[in-house]
Amino acid sequence: MDRSDINFFLISSLDADADLNKVNQEMETVTRMYDFSDSFKDRLLEKLFSRGLEVNPQIEFLKTISWAFPRIALTGVAAIILLLISIYIMEDSFSFNTILGLSESYDENIITMLTGN
Repeated sequence: MDRSDINFFLISSLDADADLNKVNQEMETVTRMYDFSDSFKDRLLEKLFSRGLEVNPQIEFLKTISWAFPRIALTGVAAIILLLISIYIMEDSFSFNTILGLSESYDENIITMLTGN
């Protein structure tokens, strides 16, 4: 019995003039062909709902990081660029001392403090 026969019987079962006994017999034949055991429904529901929601924390963490990292990295790079531009505007150079906020006199003082001379 193919799909068109099943559709025919379903549609004819809705027709008031159809022979209901014949339709019922055909439908019983179809249901016997696709008959499951009595405990099939219970076993299926048990398998579906017994596991619950399994969440792997490592995978969830990596998904969150992979979503958030580009946004955080982009704003961090923008902040660093703005900081370098502001240092260049204030000091007119990009030396290591200007980035740290030191001048030549501070270098000598730090060396004196560290060495004790």
